[in-house]
Amino acid sequence: MKALVTGATGFLGSHLVDALVARGDDVTALIRSPGKAQGLARQGVRLVRGDLHATEALAEAVADQDVIYHVAGAVAARNEAEYLHANRDGTANLLRAAEGAAQRGGRAPRFVLVSSMAAGGPARPGRPRTADEPSAPVTMYGRSKLAGEEVVRRSPLPWAILRPPTIYGPRDRDNLIKIFKIARTGVVPVFGSGSQEISAVYAPDLAEALVAAGSSDAVLGGTYYVNHPEVLTSAGLVQAVARLMGRSRARLVPIPEWAGRLALHVTGTAAAAARRATILNADKANEFFEAAWTGDPTPFMRATGWHAAHDLAAGLAETYAWYRSARWL
Repeated sequence: MKALVTGATGFLGSHLVDALVARGDDVTALIRSPGKAQGLARQGVRLVRGDLHATEALAEAVADQDVIYHVAGAVAARNEAEYLHANRDGTANLLRAAEGAAQRGGRAPRFVLVSSMAAGGPARPGRPRTADEPSAPVTMYGRSKLAGEEVVRRSPLPWAILRPPTIYGPRDRDNLIKIFKIARTGVVPVFGSGSQEISAVYAPDLAEALVAAGSSDAVLGGTYYVNHPEVLTSAGLVQAVARLMGRSRARLVPIPEWAGRLALHVTGTAAAAARRATILNADKANEFFEAAWTGDPTPFMRATGWHAAHDLAAGLAETYAWYRSARWL
């Protein structure tokens, strides 16, 4: 099978490329930085230099593909317009290129979008979200990912949308590695009381879910949550990391909502003054202080036979071992 991957030099994209190459697929990657793509080239991946707003590069990348995995996107931006430019307009450009190739007599590829749980909005405690519920994002990022989904749903191409939650695993520089670094001190701040319910997924497991979405007709035209069924709490996650690092029990320091929002307002304001994008801003507080961010993966599991092979304990153990071998900790 011929597959195009956007975001292939990133955390999740690199794991997806590993999974596709391992099964013998012919992989193309749309890349912005040749320096970051050297590892992909060594894996035999065909590289097309460009981005989601480069018309000629997109036309070259999508030509004769069986499936397009759209992983690339902005997770930090200075304002909502920047989020939309990347996550809505970039998606529309990629779709337009693929639709044009099909209209010119080429293949009509399947389009698999990596969206986010943020597009659906928070869940209620004890009730993981399903895609049947109305979407209610609470941040600029979430609204931009939902806007990208809506572009996909209007496309004549066959498509599937996946909404992962917190993603962790080897090569992650942005998510749980921060918790690992803080947990080794034995004192860890948590937003609120630490009772927030969350879902998570190990990156190699999510890569296999993407492969399943790229090959199963049962998911076409659907939106799915993809995560391990295990429901965690933010405090439980921190304690699990601390135990791995030899801290039998980390001391949690609850951050009240008023203090958290004030701190995030300050960091966001400072980043804006420096013209830098950051996720640590007042808008992100709307996610940090919700009661639950959980999703129900049952529909996707039923449709594809996929299941997350790693629960939190197994996934964290492999992640920690990788961090140590890579000397990231």
